[in-house]
Amino acid sequence: MKQFSARWAVGVGVLLGTLGLRPAAAQQIGGRAVFPFLDLPPSAGLAALGGMSTSARTDDPSMLYGNPALLNADMDGHLSLSYVGYVADIKQSTAAYVFNTQKFGRLGVGITYLNYGSFESYDAAGNSLGSFGVNEYTAGLTDAYTKGNYTFGATAKLAVSSIAGSRSLAGVADAGVVYKHPTADFTAGLVVKNLGYQFSPYPGTDRGPLPLDVQLGATIKPEHMPLRFSLTAHHLQQWQIQYLDPNARGTLDASGVEKVPTRSFGDNLARHFTASAALVLGKGLQLRVGYNHLQRRELRLDNTSGSAGLSFGAMIKISTFQLEYTHATLQAAGSSEYVTISRNFDSLFKKKE
Repeated sequence: MKQFSARWAVGVGVLLGTLGLRPAAAQQIGGRAVFPFLDLPPSAGLAALGGMSTSARTDDPSMLYGNPALLNADMDGHLSLSYVGYVADIKQSTAAYVFNTQKFGRLGVGITYLNYGSFESYDAAGNSLGSFGVNEYTAGLTDAYTKGNYTFGATAKLAVSSIAGSRSLAGVADAGVVYKHPTADFTAGLVVKNLGYQFSPYPGTDRGPLPLDVQLGATIKPEHMPLRFSLTAHHLQQWQIQYLDPNARGTLDASGVEKVPTRSFGDNLARHFTASAALVLGKGLQLRVGYNHLQRRELRLDNTSGSAGLSFGAMIKISTFQLEYTHATLQAAGSSEYVTISRNFDSLFKKKE
């Protein structure tokens, strides 16, 4: 057991250490990375928490996409299925299952599939060549091991992007650690996400960096309060994530002089955080709200932000099933609906026996 725990500690340390060796281009966001769908929250639970979480421990297996170290005993034998309807015909489906082993620790299997719909193809003369599909998917294995108050976890997955028969392939790794307070309802987590390599780019394109993200967060439920709060800091490997459109025109002051937009320390700092709260109304009912400031600022319209960056969700347990729903406004022009259903299949088989 000591050797197994040491391997996880060394593995997480190596991943964290490699951040200093990453080239600057690999630390950019906003369209500078390949496989950007890796940043999308695949389940209702993660979407309700502002799109990410390193520290919220639940019994939903899909939380392994937030931090592989979130695997815990409450997930054992649970299978979760998630569906997301984005704008137009873009849809995402995800399946995650967790089981415990004596030899290899707690394992999780996750598969996510993103379909962009069907598109018409034309030649240079405008003649129809039929339709083609665009889709992306990942398949991964997560391994987690708990030692005392700490859980170490890592995920290795294969990411594939396909457009009209052409494909791009990448190997992706996530690694994290979660600390759980022995008595208080408090957890803290650190995760390095999307560390990897694009094995084969699309024909005629250059190999690009993956959307690397280092996140640190905490979740706490104050004693005698029915509220659980989460705060997550993201993109810690890069301080400046505030984008200014070089073509945007500034406003005119009273003298008719154009005021050019400048970077703001406070706005840039706020973009590094997501916040969420859950109203716990018993073991079988929760109401959730989340806020992502980076998403709100980058996906707003010119004249309004609307409810971009906000998410509202609920979790309810009915019999042996757990249902989760989240309404998330990814951008001011539209919203997305997330549905996750999970069940403990181990208990189902035991009852049959």
